[in-house]
Amino acid sequence: MSKAAVVLDLGVREYGEVLRMQRDLVAARQADGAVDTLILVEHPEVITLGRSAKPENVVAAHDIPVVPVERGGDVTMHGPGQLVAYPIFYLREDERDLDHYLRGLEEVVIRTCAQFGLAGRRIRGRTGVWTGPPPEPRKLASIGIAVRKWVAWHGLALNVTTDLARFAAINPCGFPATVMTSMARELGRAPDFEQVKQALVRQVGLVFSRKWRGMVDSD
Repeated sequence: MSKAAVVLDLGVREYGEVLRMQRDLVAARQADGAVDTLILVEHPEVITLGRSAKPENVVAAHDIPVVPVERGGDVTMHGPGQLVAYPIFYLREDERDLDHYLRGLEEVVIRTCAQFGLAGRRIRGRTGVWTGPPPEPRKLASIGIAVRKWVAWHGLALNVTTDLARFAAINPCGFPATVMTSMARELGRAPDFEQVKQALVRQVGLVFSRKWRGMVDSD
């Protein structure tokens, strides 16, 4: 029987600090020295470059840090008002289909948004969660993962109350910055960030069949 997983809510933390924490947890999980852990965090502004990132998709970083990372995908931006979730999960035998795992992360976001009356959806060939009809759907969440010895890490970034103007610094995942949207923009009001966080934790547990030991205070 698998051990209960834990949620680690870090509040607002620098990207580099949390990246180091992820790497340490991945090593510990591989050695069975840690349980599955879901990190929740908001980052100060940072641009991350996935393994297939194209340099031209960083348009105007100016003073925003740019960090190459191990996840798949292209260029992404994190910032205040964005809920970032990093599941450090050992993938069980029946979970070792990475496309299925990515679709699971999308499902988490779709279900979370639905709890606030917002319809999210998938678009074939475009990882992430979108809203609105074609021909101009808008992107609510970006997703990118890495896997080492069947331990998955990195994860998803859901725009809750994010300042969408800041995406002008990049072509997010190769798209124009105007493609990005947020829950606040789509709903016409800012949802309670803590309620979104709680909803997302619950949906991660349901979609990936993890039982939570409890919320761990980072302080």
